[in-house]
Amino acid sequence: MVPRPLIAVTCVVIVACGLGVRALWDGPVPKYAGDALYTALIYALVVLILPRVRPWVAAAVSAGLSWAIEFAQLAEIPQVLRPVLGSTFNPPDLLWYAVGAALCWLAHHRLRAEDTEQG
Repeated sequence: MVPRPLIAVTCVVIVACGLGVRALWDGPVPKYAGDALYTALIYALVVLILPRVRPWVAAAVSAGLSWAIEFAQLAEIPQVLRPVLGSTFNPPDLLWYAVGAALCWLAHHRLRAEDTEQG
């Protein structure tokens, strides 16, 4: 189990990385990095709420929520939610959500394996 304070700090770091990428670069790099980081934040929040969650479950939930939000953009997103949820469906985003979930799964899986070896 990953300690909750570490997960909370991870959430803050993910948000800082997302803001930093957007501030430092233009073009597709910050956009797609932002997609992966958005899913990483959802992953971290899932683990914060359910610290004993299995990595594959957290990955599936975070990717699934990210995909659901992306597909919701095919319909009209209320103006007030657009800064958080976006407004335009973009198929490549689906790939980057999966990349973010996969990288989080890998890190979480390794942390759990190390914890098992030590404990």
